[in-house]
Order: sequence, then structure tokens, then C-alpha cells
Amino acid sequence: MQELESFLIFVRKFNSLKIPYMITGSVAGIVYGEPRLTHDIDLVLKIFGDHASQICKAFPPEEFYCPPEEVIKAESSRESRGNFNIIHHDTGFKADIYLIGKDPLHIWAFEKRHKIELARDAVFFAPPEYVIIRKLEYYKEGGAEKHIHDIKGILSVSKDIIDMKELKAKINSHGLEIFWRKINS
Repeated sequence: MQELESFLIFVRKFNSLKIPYMITGSVAGIVYGEPRLTHDIDLVLKIFGDHASQICKAFPPEEFYCPPEEVIKAESSRESRGNFNIIHHDTGFKADIYLIGKDPLHIWAFEKRHKIELARDAVFFAPPEYVIIRKLEYYKEGGAEKHIHDIKGILSVSKDIIDMKELKAKINSHGLEIFWRKINS
């Protein structure tokens, strides 16, 4: 599967650098739910120390667009919403990188990451409850129906691993009840 190989380009590098990450967004939605096309991977990273320098070296300019080390450091110093992109030139596949910062939902999800073996690689995914919460937030912000479809797919395919009590508590604490009702309508 070409998409699998495309996102493993990024994941393998973070694994080799031993930079903690979790996959979220559409790729996690596909793994927990139903297949669909995507042209990017969303990752939450926990970076510190010389990780910015290591990232720049791991994604060289002849193969990737990667922001300068100073930009990565500046983004990683944010308490919330730090982010940057890395793009693979040959495929155009993009990694949207979000930084853990002090975001309580990121921190909670990082503690509950799922390790899944894909193509003989250990890959870390955000828990499905986190993916659902973030997709509800994205739906709230932009109204894109793909998020509702993804959530329904996750609930259908992965219902046995979802902690519904935890999910509903997070939905309530994030003020997403009205959007959650749309899932059941």
C-alpha cells in the first residue's frame, strides 16, 4: 500500500531518533475505522534538548522540505499549538507536526498511546478516544463532514477498544456534546 509506505517514511525516522510521537488525524482514523484517501499524516511529538537539530539532519533538504532548526525550536517552546510541516519532495506526502506543549489532551493521550505493528515497524497511535475528540473539535471549527464519517467508522470498527465512559467525560469537559449528538442522528 503506497500510503502506508508514504507515512512510514516519517515514522521510521522518528523511531530511529527515539523521538516520542503519536499518530492522530486521518491516518489514525483509517487504522481505527474505515479506509479513505489521505495525503498527509498528523503527528504529535514530544521534543526537547537537541531534537530540533536531529530532526533537521534526519530530513535533509535534498529529500524533504523541513523548516530551519530555529523555527522548530521556536514552535517547541510554545505552551500550546506549536506546529510545523515536513514534506517529502518525491511523493508530496506531508507530515503535519504538532507539539505536545502543555496541552492537557495531548498529555493525556500520550500516556495512553497504542503501539501497533505495521509492516514490521512499531508505530505509536493516539488512543481512539483522543482521535474522536479532536475530530469533533475539527468538525466544530470547520463543519467538514469527513470528520463525522471518520468518527462513525471508528465507533463501528473499534468499539471494543474504546472506553466510552472516558470518551463521554472528555466530550463533556471539552463542550462537544452538541456535536457528539450529530454522530447518533
